[in-house]
Amino acid sequence: MGPTAVRVVVVGAGVSGLTAAHRLLEADPELDLAVMESEPDVGGRLRTVTVGGLELEGGPDSFVARKPWAVDLCGELGLELAAPGARDALIWTERGLVPLPESALGIPTDLEELVRWPGLSRRGRTRALVDLVRKSRAPKADESIGSLVRRRMGDEVAERLTGPLLGGLFAGDVDRLSVDATFPELGRWERAFGSLIRGARAASRAAADAGPMFLRPQGGVGELPRALLERVGPARVRLGTPVRSVERDGRAFVVRTARDALHAEAVVLATPAFVAAELVRGLDGSAAGSLGAISYAGTGVVHLVYPRDTAEALPEATGFVVPRGRAPMTAATFVSRKWPEAAFGTRAVVRCFVGAVGSEDVLDEPDQDIVDAVCRHLAAFLPLPGRPTASSVVRWPRSMPQYEVGHLELISAIEASLPAGIFPTGNAYHGVGVADAVRSAGLVAELVRVHLGADPMGVDLEDGRGNGRAPSRSENVG
Repeated sequence: MGPTAVRVVVVGAGVSGLTAAHRLLEADPELDLAVMESEPDVGGRLRTVTVGGLELEGGPDSFVARKPWAVDLCGELGLELAAPGARDALIWTERGLVPLPESALGIPTDLEELVRWPGLSRRGRTRALVDLVRKSRAPKADESIGSLVRRRMGDEVAERLTGPLLGGLFAGDVDRLSVDATFPELGRWERAFGSLIRGARAASRAAADAGPMFLRPQGGVGELPRALLERVGPARVRLGTPVRSVERDGRAFVVRTARDALHAEAVVLATPAFVAAELVRGLDGSAAGSLGAISYAGTGVVHLVYPRDTAEALPEATGFVVPRGRAPMTAATFVSRKWPEAAFGTRAVVRCFVGAVGSEDVLDEPDQDIVDAVCRHLAAFLPLPGRPTASSVVRWPRSMPQYEVGHLELISAIEASLPAGIFPTGNAYHGVGVADAVRSAGLVAELVRVHLGADPMGVDLEDGRGNGRAPSRSENVG
């Protein structure tokens, strides 16, 4: 018996894959489509774990509200959205946890606050102000976030403020992350305003009345993939079915699993880039090599549920970030402050993030050793007990793609070399956040429809696929 014939196969049932499938079926409800997922459930990293009788997010806990794509999708799906219960964030310093200064993308916007901010030395504050008088550089090739910020504002700002915020979003090293691929606004600010500070101030004023920065479905981010599954139809989604290869069959393809094969005119690869690389290796070695060249970092989420009457030990803040190498965690979320629920009672609930480029070895340690390390550091700065009553560690190996200098050129090479009918999507290409994934998947769905001979639905297929990539720590690892 030959392969079963369908028109489209989507490989991967995370938010990217399910959104692409939803958009395709929205345009053509009769489209013969199948979604293949290796895991026993949908959602990818958008899933929960039970700790101390509480359902807590194991991955991202929200998405950027000022990027409309995830918000709009939730509205279409009938999901009610909630804003965080706290707004301000803190940063880890030698003096303890201090409030982050008013900033845009980690660039301070209030000069009076900057000159008093205790997170920088007096020399560091003076050096930061040089940004206001230093001449802007003529546009040239892509550079790293670290290079740009060090050049404009000095090492301390890069290492103690911008680095923890922007590098943390990718679990990466700001001295390797591309400005053009991550936060092109930074380059535009230098060119348009002659100063990062002046550019950040203009951006901050423009966003002053934009509403909450982050939102999530009322019942948690896991509601989004579940609602998408219902729209796509569970019968179209094959769980626990990893794809082994994608092979050419004339102008179409054969998608092979351990049990059977599907013949398809188009294949959407909503998988990590390294998985996509193996799937297309037999189709195009150049594309496979470029896909495999996208590096990844491993991360982990540590959930801590403390005893009763500890909730007030947490500051009125969403959490804190940590400069590189200063603590075993890279950031933490005060869950019971940020997303308060009656089920928490008077218990403090915290999520700590571990692992990143250069510190992935922490993920090899036993769970209890990781929990003990982060708890010791928390107790040194906050009036929390030395140990929680319940804890868990969720590891996400090779989960965070690194948009290093030259990333956009690499993506262009991938898209130019893949055979017609193969469409990659996901967090490795055009943005790592949930909102970015929704947007990219929608664009890919339109490209698939064009490939199948349908008329586009009025979507601009060249609509700034590289723009507006500023995700949130919450979107990336929780």
